[in-house]
Amino acid sequence: MLDGVLQKGTYEWEVPIGFVPGMRVPGRFFLSEHLESILESGAIHQLAHVATMPGIVKNSLAMPDIHLGYGFPIGGVAAFSLDEGVISPGGVGFDINCGVRLFTTPVPERSVAGRRELIEDLFKTIPTGVGGKSQSKLSPQALDAMMTKGARWAVEQGAGVERDLDRCEENGYMKQANISAVSSHAKQRGYSQGGTLGSGNHFLEIQIVREIFDSKAANAFGISKGQVCCMIHCGSRGLGHQSCTDHLKIMEGAMRKYKISLADRQLACAPLDSPEGRDYFGAMAASANYAWANRQLITHAARRLFARTFRIEYEEMPLVYDVAHNVAKMEEHTVDGKKQTVCVHRKGATRAFGPGSPDIPPGLGEIGQPVIIPGSMGTSSYILCGTQGAMDRTFGSTCHGAGRIMSRTSAKRQLSGKDVTARLLQKGIIVRAHSENAIADEAPEVYKPSDEVVQVVHSAGISRLVARLSPLGVIKG
Repeated sequence: MLDGVLQKGTYEWEVPIGFVPGMRVPGRFFLSEHLESILESGAIHQLAHVATMPGIVKNSLAMPDIHLGYGFPIGGVAAFSLDEGVISPGGVGFDINCGVRLFTTPVPERSVAGRRELIEDLFKTIPTGVGGKSQSKLSPQALDAMMTKGARWAVEQGAGVERDLDRCEENGYMKQANISAVSSHAKQRGYSQGGTLGSGNHFLEIQIVREIFDSKAANAFGISKGQVCCMIHCGSRGLGHQSCTDHLKIMEGAMRKYKISLADRQLACAPLDSPEGRDYFGAMAASANYAWANRQLITHAARRLFARTFRIEYEEMPLVYDVAHNVAKMEEHTVDGKKQTVCVHRKGATRAFGPGSPDIPPGLGEIGQPVIIPGSMGTSSYILCGTQGAMDRTFGSTCHGAGRIMSRTSAKRQLSGKDVTARLLQKGIIVRAHSENAIADEAPEVYKPSDEVVQVVHSAGISRLVARLSPLGVIKG
């Protein structure tokens, strides 16, 4: 471990005030001893730099999938007070509301396992890749509605059912959306990308529930052993990326205007109640809504394909949950014994509200919020639930995935997409992507072991294991 970092528990570490100049609060992160060897020192310095930001409350935090990001480390969480705090695009990320959702099916494993034509049909049905475009371009009015209403817009268009909204974080939209703060360039990028998967680590994966750890929670979530499920991981596409880019430039000017000085210019920010801060928050919320609608459209396309292929009813494929992991939101948390509204930034981190918390879907109040942690194409994904421990220690947050340990450049240099595909096929996992490079980029070995990352958050008490799912087939972005 780095000099100066203090161990506070089996899986909890502290970066004390003074680790870098100007820290206002300590940093805290969660990690197992085995994962220490692949921890990037730069990510810990990013965590410490976040602790220097105005109005930060309690701790700068990072989850066990921590790795280097833009400004904030990926896996980073920070809350800011409304009166003195700031908002930072680097604390949300370029892919605003990149998130993941899971729906179940009644299809038996024997009907899906090894079925290459199903994966090919999904690949043909759902546009993927950097330039992936929808078959139908949105009108300006439809795009505005998508950014305003989020997943509800899609359901109103017939792409889903009302219950889907109950099973989305924030019910699938943020009411603070301000479409006038989204640039024409960002909107232009959004017209043709609704219902598309995108590139990078985005995916649609057919999975089987292999193991149940908590039967009560699994029953409440609608999950059972042997169930075939579909997991979707994507975000706000070019619209969100452009919104982040646009407002980062504005924030750099705002730093000078409000005399904010930080060690890392990638942490460019503005006071929450400034015109620049309010505009970014509104554009971010609009982009987040676009992402929720985007995942809803993809869900609809996948459900329809399953319904046709296996002659099942649409309603037999309920949504378990949809979570965001690149977003900033106003939430009420207890800080130093007092309830306080703060702006929580989660950058590669998942909300994990505990039992009795607000915004938990009907019927799940005693269990806690469903948490979805995807694996890395050839490794297990997990369903967990939020805990009171997360509410007390991490502003109701947990990890969002495995976390990269190899850059895309290194992956392309060291790995062959053809070899990765063959190895996965030997395990019964069918992979489809536009290029071999896209598969090499996302090979299981470029990520931390998902089972160990999830075990850290479970053992640390900031989320609780419910079920393990393994992949049968995947389409990559």
